[in-house]
Amino acid sequence: MKKLLILSLAAVFGLAGCGGNEEAGSGGSGAEDETLTIGISLPSATHGWMGALIDSAEKQAQALKESEGIDYVMTNAADPNKQANDVDDLIAQDVDVIVMLPIESAALTPVGQKVKDAGIPLVIVDRELENDAATVVVKGDNEGIGVNAGKYFIEQLNGQGKIVEITGPPSSVTEQRGSGFQEAVASQEGMEIIASQSGDFSTEKSLEVMQNILQANPQIDAVFTQDDGMALGVLQAIKEAGRTDIKFVTGAGGAKEVFEDMKNDGLMKATFLYSPKMVEDAVKIAADIAQGEEPAEKMVVKEATQVTKENVDEYYDPESKF
Repeated sequence: MKKLLILSLAAVFGLAGCGGNEEAGSGGSGAEDETLTIGISLPSATHGWMGALIDSAEKQAQALKESEGIDYVMTNAADPNKQANDVDDLIAQDVDVIVMLPIESAALTPVGQKVKDAGIPLVIVDRELENDAATVVVKGDNEGIGVNAGKYFIEQLNGQGKIVEITGPPSSVTEQRGSGFQEAVASQEGMEIIASQSGDFSTEKSLEVMQNILQANPQIDAVFTQDDGMALGVLQAIKEAGRTDIKFVTGAGGAKEVFEDMKNDGLMKATFLYSPKMVEDAVKIAADIAQGEEPAEKMVVKEATQVTKENVDEYYDPESKF
């Protein structure tokens, strides 16, 4: 009888033990399943705008982690191959959604397709892919920047002038800003783009490129740059060369140093807003998608507001990192 009782009790405790382990295992798995993760793939901070964007992405992701418990994994790459590998790793980690700013549009397009094929929603920032892999695109009005800059050049030069164009690396941003500007300028027979070279969105590279252009061209009326960081390199090259023929330089972005040059009556006369804080919208959208919400829009475009000395005080922030 005692033996039977002991066996019965052992069976009961054994079942309870099994049930307890199964419940704990299920609970652990459930907890893991409930933890949402955003993968964020960005270029390295090779210039001020990108540095500010990375900072904004990190702050927004951290805020979501603290307020909503959404985890994130952030990677930075200096070249397209490294970024492709970074995204492959994010796919392997089975993140719930990926935010990506492609270093180069064409090079990262197949990677975007991999993300889509893996069933992971993809939020693209700034530079678009060449396919439909993106769930949502968040960008500035790149074509608007080019068109608005072109109109500004026509107005300031009265439809007559020799123009230099400093472009970015191969991407949708470069193509759209360039085509918008070129189409606007082409409407005036008296305006000619005498040189167009890439400054790779780098102040240092743009300084070097502009030095060569200045040596090759004794007469330049104005310079269109596709990025404020590049504009700073151009301004330095013009200053070092002592050139007085150039009437003005324009940029894009909204950098503090560019605003300061405007305020001090420098050669920088206009820029067009393209805030790095657009990535905050992208991370918020990614969090909503991860939580099961359908995005309200497939394309989110931030306005390309023109900033000159007349309205620069509205946008100048002496504490800005960019």
